[in-house]
Amino acid sequence: MRYRTFSARLDCRYLLRAPDALGSQTTLVVALHGFGSNPETMLQLTAKLFDPSSLIAALEGPNQFFLGEKNREVGYGWITNRHPADSIRLHRDMVLHVLAEAGREFGIPPERRLLAGFSQAVGLNYRLAATCSDAVRGVLAICGGLPSDWDEGDYGPVKAALLHIARREDEYYPPAVTEHYPARLRVRASDVEFHLLDGGHRMPSNGNLIVEPWVRRIL
Repeated sequence: MRYRTFSARLDCRYLLRAPDALGSQTTLVVALHGFGSNPETMLQLTAKLFDPSSLIAALEGPNQFFLGEKNREVGYGWITNRHPADSIRLHRDMVLHVLAEAGREFGIPPERRLLAGFSQAVGLNYRLAATCSDAVRGVLAICGGLPSDWDEGDYGPVKAALLHIARREDEYYPPAVTEHYPARLRVRASDVEFHLLDGGHRMPSNGNLIVEPWVRRIL
């Protein structure tokens, strides 16, 4: 038995929420949802974190599935442990496409482009920041992990500013793990901001109090 590989067309999708007025100070935020979620939910949650003047593009994960045996609701994901390199490449291509397309359409340069991710998307976003160093000015990571090969992988210096928000009651990324993230992130990035908040594996309701000052500082 032999595996054979071929490429086929995949239609990728994202939702776009544009502010009433755009200008030289408009920020583009490309947002990626967590495992089993969707771009509609991520768009709503991301909008609560950033200033209303921001342009938000919420991507839809390329892998779709039913959320339960008798549940007709559909969730989306980004990667599994089967052929992860293919998923990493696809994530990179999707994100770079949206950054370039939306940035070009609305006249937003790379220095005002941000990448945001929740849960499963966090590690993939860190990979991109460490391999495509000029793609974004900052990376917001919420309730997620570092790439499994972050310490020894073939990555370059991260030019983007990194903001990582972890939760004390997170059942997937507990403090015993995340408390080491600031030091590990600073191995590759010079601008790292880390916050550990109360709560479980979900978006922080008052996250804008952290995100908005961070955006003003780095931009």
